[in-house]
Amino acid sequence: MMDTVAVNGEVQRLGELRLQDFLQSFFFGAGFFETFLVTGGTPMFLGRHLARLRSSLEAHTGCVRAPPEDVLTVSAVRESLRRCLEADASLGPSFTGVGKLVAGDGRLLLSFRALPAPHAHTVLDEREAHSYRRGDPTLRHKSVSYLRQYAHFGRGVVFANEAGELCEAPNGNLFLLLGETVVTPPLEAPCLPGIIRSVLLEEGRLGDMPVVERPVEREQLEAVRGCILTNSVSLALAVRRLLGRELPGSHALAERARAVVWEYARHEA
Repeated sequence: MMDTVAVNGEVQRLGELRLQDFLQSFFFGAGFFETFLVTGGTPMFLGRHLARLRSSLEAHTGCVRAPPEDVLTVSAVRESLRRCLEADASLGPSFTGVGKLVAGDGRLLLSFRALPAPHAHTVLDEREAHSYRRGDPTLRHKSVSYLRQYAHFGRGVVFANEAGELCEAPNGNLFLLLGETVVTPPLEAPCLPGIIRSVLLEEGRLGDMPVVERPVEREQLEAVRGCILTNSVSLALAVRRLLGRELPGSHALAERARAVVWEYARHEA
């Protein structure tokens, strides 16, 4: 994490933060977070991230102390981001990296970190079928206590529900090429309502292939010809191998998805 942060719009040094100001979120995970890409000083899909953050806070009124409404607006966060970048020479106005918002304890914390090392593809070879239950609403929110996901980061895991249907990976949503259709699991699977997921569903097509949400059962995996993992930092990552099956169609699928995402980002910026 970079040394400059903002708390409710006030620029501070990371070392100045007081633990007693973040007791609920730090000790009990009573908070929510959003991670977004910043390119050349511009946050990508900030409005969508803030809408999801407000939705999580509204769904847990009384459990998580929300920040003031006036700091949860796009204009307020853009201004906080601008002031942080100008205040820290190691960031600078043209900073490209990762921004993070954490809401809890009546505060909105904005922080920054460098981009992770780029990867052309990933491998998802392990299936975890003991954590997810169909319809579980808690998995639609990026809680600070995102423990099921944290425990599996970097292990190439796919989460499945009790019916054997695919749900998501620890760090993103899944899109699978089945026949001539690109399929992503429905929110009821359950899975996170990812920002990039929503963009691709709004577009509705990747080239000549429709994009739809519907359950993906274990028996369908033999028919998968390509797969991508989507999140707000990597955008669309080719899954080279899924549960032991090589998927040569994943790279072309990822390229098409990234083109759609960048076009949406250009319009929304």
